[in-house]
Amino acid sequence: MKNAKISELYDLEETIAKDLFTGHEYPWEILPLIKEYILKLGASLDESEYEKRGEDIWIHRSAKVFDSAYIGGPCIICEGAEIRHCAFIRGSAIVGKNAVVGNSTELKNVILFNSVQVPHYNYVGDSILGFKAHMGAGSITSNVKSDKTLVVVKDPFDNESIETKLKKVGAMLGDRAEIGCNSVLNPGTVIGRDSRVYPTSCVRGVVPGAHIFKKTGEIAKVSF
Repeated sequence: MKNAKISELYDLEETIAKDLFTGHEYPWEILPLIKEYILKLGASLDESEYEKRGEDIWIHRSAKVFDSAYIGGPCIICEGAEIRHCAFIRGSAIVGKNAVVGNSTELKNVILFNSVQVPHYNYVGDSILGFKAHMGAGSITSNVKSDKTLVVVKDPFDNESIETKLKKVGAMLGDRAEIGCNSVLNPGTVIGRDSRVYPTSCVRGVVPGAHIFKKTGEIAKVSF
């Protein structure tokens, strides 16, 4: 399933978690490893650059964190990041350099690469968002199937399926992916590098890189 591979989705130079991806083929393989990786990495960070706040929370001294934001550990917030009013970080989260976590946005077990924007009323759980990925206002990841069975990633283009063996898998967004407002990304969704999703969409499965998801069954290749 080429369209869902780490190598097709992400520039690993754009995350402090680069080493976590070593030896893995698909991004959802990383999800169960995030918590322990943060604990290990956090303990090694330069104290002149990162301030430890509370238990297992490391925040770069240049990051802007609003007083009303809640941050639970383990968590790393990188250089220049902005955690806005009433953001809710539940833990096991890496917020990349110059990323924005906005008003009433909730994060849980995630990696946000550098310059990611989840700025307005987003839920991002058990997900990995690539460099400069952007989720429009109200767009969310759904990370658990309604029947509570294990998540399967399906690629209609290659007619392939992969069993993740995980109950909770949100969305894997490639570099510069754009998600329209009020869209829902169903469990196991993969949006390729430079792809776009129309507003109010309900997305399931793999959308290859450089495509536009208009609606189910209508995905068009584009050139930028």
